[in-house]
Amino acid sequence: MRRLLYVHVFLCCLSMARPFCPSQCTCVFHGRTDGTGTRSVLCNDPDMSDIPVNVPVDTVKLRIEKTVVRRIPTEAFYYLVELRYLWITYNSITSVDTGSFYNLKVLHELRLDGNMISMFPWESLKEMPSLRTLDLHNNRLTTVPIEAIPYLLNITYLDLSSNKLATLPSELMDIWPPFNGAPISTNGSQKVVLGLQDNPWFCDCKISKLIEISKMSDTPVVLMDLFLTCSAPENLAGVLFQRAELDNCVKPSVMTSATKITSPLGSNVLLRCDATGFPTPTLYWAKSDGSLVNNTVQESPGDGIRWSIMSLHGILYKDAGNYSCKAKNVAGNAEATISLSVAGTISTTIPPLSPSIETGPTSQDTTLIPPTDIPNSPAAMSTVLPRTSTTVSAIPKKPKTTPSNSIQKGSPKQGKIQQGGNGRKLAADEKSKKSDASKSVKDLKIVEETTDTAVLLWTADGLPNDAPLTVVYSPYGEDDIKRTVETNAGSGKVLLEGLSSGMRYSVCLVARGSAAGKDPCIDFYTLDNVEDGGQNQLFIIISGIACALILPLIALLLYKILALYCKGRNPGLDEEELEKESYVKFETISMKQRTLNSHPTELWARRQTQESERMLLCSRSSIDSQMTYKSDSSRSEYLC
Repeated sequence: MRRLLYVHVFLCCLSMARPFCPSQCTCVFHGRTDGTGTRSVLCNDPDMSDIPVNVPVDTVKLRIEKTVVRRIPTEAFYYLVELRYLWITYNSITSVDTGSFYNLKVLHELRLDGNMISMFPWESLKEMPSLRTLDLHNNRLTTVPIEAIPYLLNITYLDLSSNKLATLPSELMDIWPPFNGAPISTNGSQKVVLGLQDNPWFCDCKISKLIEISKMSDTPVVLMDLFLTCSAPENLAGVLFQRAELDNCVKPSVMTSATKITSPLGSNVLLRCDATGFPTPTLYWAKSDGSLVNNTVQESPGDGIRWSIMSLHGILYKDAGNYSCKAKNVAGNAEATISLSVAGTISTTIPPLSPSIETGPTSQDTTLIPPTDIPNSPAAMSTVLPRTSTTVSAIPKKPKTTPSNSIQKGSPKQGKIQQGGNGRKLAADEKSKKSDASKSVKDLKIVEETTDTAVLLWTADGLPNDAPLTVVYSPYGEDDIKRTVETNAGSGKVLLEGLSSGMRYSVCLVARGSAAGKDPCIDFYTLDNVEDGGQNQLFIIISGIACALILPLIALLLYKILALYCKGRNPGLDEEELEKESYVKFETISMKQRTLNSHPTELWARRQTQESERMLLCSRSSIDSQMTYKSDSSRSEYLC
């Protein structure tokens, strides 16, 4: 009996250890013949208002449907480590926390359709690395931020239909073929399904890639509904994506000045590219390893056009490689590549010691040969190439190295070096081996000068078309800020850029192997700034108009002053002229007795008036007399 009692207690405990199912849910275990199985839980009680917390831990599929749940709290499914399918559909969800799906490492499918979600925490997707299906249709989403794109890279089924989306970031399409650069595969398992229908799309350049996908017949991106329509702007309302033609939307196009450049070691290199497109594309430079180059300058002279210049100062062998100029706008991407090669050697020359030191004249020439694994570099070269000379002065006790980036022009200080017996022999051998290549380049001239550019023309006789030439130019008399442009003899011209307006420049054409100091050179001037000249001309015009208006006024004022001055010095007019100009003496009307001035020197005098004048005086004086003071005993007085 005791043993039977033990068995009964054990069976009761075993039955209580079975997973507990929430009271408002239904739990189903799908067993297999081998004893394993999966558990699914369905919670669809209309009175449920919170996410259940006592779901069995071995649940693989959880469905919460048609409830009044409004919020998914943080770590709501933390303990469901085996959950692969989570459906929270047709509830009243309005808020989803960032940590709501924490610890769902094996979740494959998340469906939140039929709710009232307006803001979805896209960063919460990083907690679900195995997620492939995301269903958010029939919600209230208004935007998909650009920050959400990294979390959607592994999604193969994305349903955003029946929301309030008007646009999408153009970068979203870049994560899928054909815009991500990956080859298009015909494998059906690599298809990406997008549900974007029933949204008020604003058809502009921002969704041009989506419109382009809708027009493709064979693409890894499959749209659930091919008949997507535009809701705005007005001229495209109701138009299918497949028939929509966007205005002012052009993919970028990139052009470079050259595809391959070879420059001497230690020189400065400028790489330029131009891009067109609408909206105006942005430009950036990148190396072959993908790292960005920062020392760039770019400008947009007008809508749809932008250029960029990348500068490399004192290039080394490590700077050789491919540089890509990449253009990007919302309509697409484009790029062009320039290959840079570095050639030449670094020559170090030690002049003789100071005469005050009794060591005797010595000379030593040292040539550093570039590594043999560097292509396009000669095995040995004793000629000092432009912008690569380094002079070391041998001073006792304190040797000092003075680098110089200028080009040797054969000046007495640079071209005349004292040498010993071996040095003179070496110089004689080198001189006998040099061919005066500069004699084959002639007729240098400058054409098409502007404020910041000029075109150099030349004629090359006796040189092959691919013979390398170096164009060196700098402001006149300023040898320390020279610029170089690499070209070949057959081109016959080169564009000089980065000039300053209204300045004098010197330009020389250096051929490899030419004697120092015999390079053909020419001087020229750039044009003055048109805007400054226009401002000066406008100032001159305004000054002329002001002078034309003020000078007559000054002349009139001077005339009036002279007239008054002359009139003051003129003697008094005779009595006859006064009688002609005045015909009456004004008198004061008052209550006192009026008396006339009887002095013989009085200028004013009465004269006989005509009848018409008398009538005029009577009427005028009567009117004026009415405004004088009247008393009870006074009467109206009139002058006539």
